[in-house]
Amino acid sequence: MELRYTSSMQTYRAVIFDMDGTMVDNMRFHTEAWLVTAAELGVVLEAATVERDFAGKKNDEILRALKPSMLADEMERVATEKEVAYRRIAKAHLAPMAGLVELLAALRANGTPCVVATAASADNRAFVLDGLALRSSFAAVVGAEMVERGKPHPDIFLRAAEEVGVEPAHCLVFEDAVNGVLAARAAGMDAAGVRTIESAESLQAAGARWSVQDYLRMPDDLRAALALR
Repeated sequence: MELRYTSSMQTYRAVIFDMDGTMVDNMRFHTEAWLVTAAELGVVLEAATVERDFAGKKNDEILRALKPSMLADEMERVATEKEVAYRRIAKAHLAPMAGLVELLAALRANGTPCVVATAASADNRAFVLDGLALRSSFAAVVGAEMVERGKPHPDIFLRAAEEVGVEPAHCLVFEDAVNGVLAARAAGMDAAGVRTIESAESLQAAGARWSVQDYLRMPDDLRAALALR
């Protein structure tokens, strides 16, 4: 795949954040909850499989892959139980990624709208956004129920751009997962990979223009593209 990036002199007009693994370092708790859920369904999974294949996908897409015969009522029940288990495990560890709060404040001061675009359920969005008092930092929140397909399809990021009236080429996406980076690139957006579960090499191979460990240590050209001092 040929990667085309926007000009290095571009200042992005909107910033889109994935949530899990990007705003909070919580993917290991999701993985643990999925492993328990899969075991209850009689499916043997490895953590690496969950991290590689499930990230950014909708719960119904995941459960359909785990148990193709699952009916809608059972799927809804199992998905709910999995998310309850995740929140129980993650509650004591809830914290924003280093530098996130400061970055959001700086973008808000610059007049750059920020959007959350996540496959997380409404309850999980509330768990993070309200639990950390971050909701007011975002112009919009886009969830999986608002689009037809999960990542790596571009739907959720395209909807996020629509929510703030910014063309995709002028949006930057922060993402922790290969599926999310692929979705951002498919949407025609640049991506900055956050190295919570993936290496810099895998994120960049998927198309990330930058990779960062957290929001305190961002490359100078990324800070310039975000008009940060």
